[in-house]
Amino acid sequence: MKILALDTATSSCSVAVTDDGNLCAELTTRKNQTHSKHLMEAIDAVLSSAGLGVGDLDGFAVTIGPGSFTGLRIGISTTKALAFAVDKPVVGISSLETLAWQCAERVHLICPMLDARKAEVYCATYRFIADHLEEQSPACAVMPESFVRQMKEPCVFIGSGAQLYRPIIKNILGDQAHFRPYDLDIIRASSVAFLSLQRFKSN
Repeated sequence: MKILALDTATSSCSVAVTDDGNLCAELTTRKNQTHSKHLMEAIDAVLSSAGLGVGDLDGFAVTIGPGSFTGLRIGISTTKALAFAVDKPVVGISSLETLAWQCAERVHLICPMLDARKAEVYCATYRFIADHLEEQSPACAVMPESFVRQMKEPCVFIGSGAQLYRPIIKNILGDQAHFRPYDLDIIRASSVAFLSLQRFKSN
């Protein structure tokens, strides 16, 4: 199944094409411009690299938040327009779930965090159970201190919010707080595509 996946939930923009779970092409950028200025160019570039046209795709996947309202609107509206044009299905994927999926940690609790501005973060917690990612607490917008103080076990933090509030998290949890490398804090469209595949298969 050939899937075109998009992420525009944060300051980064990512586009990928996968075929039955195998990555064909991916482009991820971070520019100080609205995503509308370069998203279609990125889609064209990724499809060209994969040797595909829009009509060759079997489905579309896109992050649906939480994140920037303007960014999400651009990504979702673009995805829906392309899907409508070729009459193919769309799957929406949580941006927090995508970050958690990118975390290689399989033992500890995982907490993806995105900067929500105004001293708050969008966050949730997940855990890998039998190699399946399961939500432990639902997504919310909250002050990082109040959310982290509820944790009673080691946790891996990932995302822009985790990096922004890293000193606060470390001060509260100490050695129980773990962080992923900076390059994993950016949402990748290939992860969006991989998460969507099982949902496409289960209709």
